Amino acid sequence: MWRQSFGLLEKSYISGVPGSFLLGKDLRIPLYPVPLCSAVVDVAIQDYVADVASELIYQNKSHTSSEVIFVFPLTPHMTIYSFQALNEDAKVQAMLQDEMQQLHKATKGQENWEYLQHQSEHSSEVFACFLGSLSPGKEMVVTLRYVQELPRKPDGAAQFLLPATLHPHWNYYTWNCLNNKPHYSLLLTASLQSPRGVANAEANCALTPLIYTAQDCSTAQVSLAETPPRDDFELLVYYGDPTEVSAVVEKGDPGAPVGSLLGDPLVLVTLSPSIPYAMPGQCQSGEFIFLLDTTFLEHAQESLLFLLKSLPLGCYFNIYCYGATSVGIYPQSVEYTQDNLIKAMQRIPSTSSRLGDADLLGTLHTIYNTPQPQGHARQLFIFMTGLPPDKEDVAAEVRRHRNSHRCFSFCFSEDSVALAMALARDTRGEATYVDSDKKLALVVLNCLKRALKPAAEGVSLSWTLPLGLEAEVLGGTPRSIFQGEHIHLYAKIRGEAQDMKVATGVLTLQFSLNGQNVTHTIQFPLCPRGDGRLAGHRLAARCLLRMLLAEAVSGSGDEPRQRAVEISLTSGIICPFTSYVGVRTSQRVTWYQGPLTLLPPHQSLVACQILQLRGSIRGSSCFPKSISIPPGWLTAVQESWLAIQRLTHDIAALAQNGAHSKAPKPPPPSISSLEYVDPKFVFSSQIFGPWVSNAIDVCQELVALQNVDGSWTLSSSLASALQVNEAEIKGKMPGEVTEPSIWATVLAVTWLQKQSRYYQDPCELLEAKAVTWLCSRAGESCFPDLHRMASSLLSPVRPTLTSSGPLFPGSPVSPFFFLSVDLSSCLTPMVPLSLPHCSVPARQVSGGSQHPP
Repeated sequence: MWRQSFGLLEKSYISGVPGSFLLGKDLRIPLYPVPLCSAVVDVAIQDYVADVASELIYQNKSHTSSEVIFVFPLTPHMTIYSFQALNEDAKVQAMLQDEMQQLHKATKGQENWEYLQHQSEHSSEVFACFLGSLSPGKEMVVTLRYVQELPRKPDGAAQFLLPATLHPHWNYYTWNCLNNKPHYSLLLTASLQSPRGVANAEANCALTPLIYTAQDCSTAQVSLAETPPRDDFELLVYYGDPTEVSAVVEKGDPGAPVGSLLGDPLVLVTLSPSIPYAMPGQCQSGEFIFLLDTTFLEHAQESLLFLLKSLPLGCYFNIYCYGATSVGIYPQSVEYTQDNLIKAMQRIPSTSSRLGDADLLGTLHTIYNTPQPQGHARQLFIFMTGLPPDKEDVAAEVRRHRNSHRCFSFCFSEDSVALAMALARDTRGEATYVDSDKKLALVVLNCLKRALKPAAEGVSLSWTLPLGLEAEVLGGTPRSIFQGEHIHLYAKIRGEAQDMKVATGVLTLQFSLNGQNVTHTIQFPLCPRGDGRLAGHRLAARCLLRMLLAEAVSGSGDEPRQRAVEISLTSGIICPFTSYVGVRTSQRVTWYQGPLTLLPPHQSLVACQILQLRGSIRGSSCFPKSISIPPGWLTAVQESWLAIQRLTHDIAALAQNGAHSKAPKPPPPSISSLEYVDPKFVFSSQIFGPWVSNAIDVCQELVALQNVDGSWTLSSSLASALQVNEAEIKGKMPGEVTEPSIWATVLAVTWLQKQSRYYQDPCELLEAKAVTWLCSRAGESCFPDLHRMASSLLSPVRPTLTSSGPLFPGSPVSPFFFLSVDLSSCLTPMVPLSLPHCSVPARQVSGGSQHPP
């Protein structure tokens, strides 16, 4: 269970403990959690950023001393700036140091990192620090401080989730099943602040009444009122009228030099434009650029086919094979049309025989120097079979252009995972590790579905400030914001005004949405606020450090590096030019020779660093984790299930017809072993991979024949793909059909729907395009009759037609009749096992709000 919550871990030297094993000469000692006794958490939330200060007390309840380490998971929007651990023997403090000037490297405790990296299944970076030995019955007090950006919910609420390390509710040792209370105490207090006013605070457990600490309701406090929930603690903070742009001025550090990042006031800006839902299959804007390693092409022809066929009408696209040349299939992106797609597929090299000197970096240079179609958000799909030798330059180049595009990166080797994650993180994209060619098509298509969300284009900010003041957005403003995104920006205010306490500023957000210009303007007070914890300044430092890293890698001299080191050391935020070191200070000891005096504390260095766990490779994937299946297990399960179905079928027939009646023939055996599989079993099939891969192989021929507008052409090739006679499908075309393509498209969609539920994921976008095309050509009223005719033609099994409503939520398409085989008569409900369990309280929402968490 420590893999989920981490916290304080101890080495277990017990012989025979599961998890310990020999690898060569190294003995990996398993790590187990030290019980948490109490947690005190102080959260300061300012609009959509939070500063969290926590004190955790652990106790060694074993009878022997144990070496302990502290492990804390980090999310992409979180960063630690202070850590300390204290017991009666010593104090350990995490310190930042310049990588170039470190005199000593801490190695004590380093052997624990290898075990963490091999055994953890956690999906993120972690902060880990070796703390030394903890005596029996003694306590370890850990003080941890971090800052983070908070998600903005659609209703405008700021969402704060308490990390599992501070509330390890799912560990077996932390909850008492007898009284339904945890073995540890949790005291949580939240200070809330916003110039728009704090309207309400809600949680999934009881809270104390909201106490306002300012007359204008701009600040308030709330605390946990009772036992914490037996779930992740979630706090939602609602402010005044939700706006699509918000701004808060945070005061700087009085002790920092004027003109420095920490010394000047900072504006925290959140952009959350309201973008309506886009109907799948309809024309959409967007520029999709695919960067393919030529060695990748040998294994991904079918995946590339599904990907290109699933693009929407109205978009632009281009393909770069950077192992063969840094020039694209087209000089610049072209409109997604039938002719352009056919030409592109013909120009793609089929093998890696054309390898040249071009690399990923050169291809990126070419793309960034190519004009972007106006009104089309640029998105890059980067496929990497290996780690490029100039990985730092590649990451820096993408980071420099992070505001102009979004990256979806796919890697096929573990050594390129870090680069893939960096490219995705810097551009608000996604990174995926693909460990099998068979999974690739589904993985890429799942990412494409998220990439097809509509976006606000041409985003810009303009400021109106009093005379003598100016604002600079650190890192710039992204050109596009996609549906569901909220962007955190940090603007530094320079200059002086006559009276900052009463002065106000005006911030204007402008963008284009569906060809229409949209403008949002807010007025905000310039009087700096804040409690001195500098949450916004530290997050701004992290943003600025990423910019300086790109400048340093590009060869801009030593100044960017020196400035990055200075900002990192003063803000407490780590960067690639600094590193953590644990400074262990022993308690003072008495000197008994001569006069009684105290020696200076003895100091030593212990291992302390940010780790990228290997378990995070598959955790970052869009595809569900694969489960290790014994050989022949899947076939055995299918055959067993078929046998059960036949048995229940015979029993049902025996009861209905009498004991002496002739038993009906059992259902014929299924060649694919899928037709008679329990629907619940089918629903979880994505985990197993091969079933979906086989489905993709089967429908590949049909997908290749689809036109870019979503239709199919009635031809002999289509008849071959559907495994029917061409003359038969032409002869049975209904007379009311005015275009053969309408009948061909209905046949193709019906065939996809009737074959297997496994086609739903890989063919969802293709079906959406087809349904949209049919709506525009045939009208909605023809669907049921045409579908019934197509089903009887293609399927020997008489289908049960059920109305499933629109193909997609929110779609204007009228109910379309989907094909399903009614197997309810031959299935017997499974009786669930009765397992002992602890009662779990129902999820509660405090405050009686209309906004559920």
